[in-house]
Amino acid sequence: MDKKRKAVAESVLVVGLGRFGSAVASSLVGMDKEVMAIDSNALLVQRWSNELTHVVQADTTDEEALRQLGVASFDRAVVAIGSDIEASVLTVLALAEAGVQEIWAKAITSKHGKILERVGAHHVVYPERAMGLRVAHQIVGSMEDFMEFEGGYALARIAAPTITWGVPLGKSDIRSRHRITVVGIKKRAQGFSYADQETIPRAGDELIISGSVRAVEKFSSLPHSTG
Repeated sequence: MDKKRKAVAESVLVVGLGRFGSAVASSLVGMDKEVMAIDSNALLVQRWSNELTHVVQADTTDEEALRQLGVASFDRAVVAIGSDIEASVLTVLALAEAGVQEIWAKAITSKHGKILERVGAHHVVYPERAMGLRVAHQIVGSMEDFMEFEGGYALARIAAPTITWGVPLGKSDIRSRHRITVVGIKKRAQGFSYADQETIPRAGDELIISGSVRAVEKFSSLPHSTG
């Protein structure tokens, strides 16, 4: 593989260093990715200059400024601008016209997201909506974590319900009765491991389950303690 190509593939452009953008950039650095972060706010640029690979102050709605920064050399970019919808849209458009092959963009409303898709965003994310959905499911059930995908499919981390205690998963008939699949299990004081038909959940264990959103919600609401 060409060394230059490999370096580009491991580099990500992040535009906007607010709470979402800085969290994405920091996480990428933690994954040993090279990150160029751009923000128009000098204070934010200064704040993150020692923690990220490259931090630049620039107006990302300015196509010429982006060209001079070499954004065309990035295969992937994250537009984390949320509050300024015009800047968000113009930045996505400029990156698309520069030839960035994969653009992720933050949206604050459905209409905002649709516009971003039309001007060139390949992936639109709604961080506040996703977090609100996750917290709501944690509040109403025994879920420790929840993730919903397109098509009404979900993954969740839950306390093992009492009906699963002491019974091998292959004999508990969970899949046919509750329409969910146990993907993984976390025993007390241990890490997660794959679950199979011989796995026997116990009180205090955690399960990773998958299925339709409704099935996951119903299963997570089953009693998970003897109290």
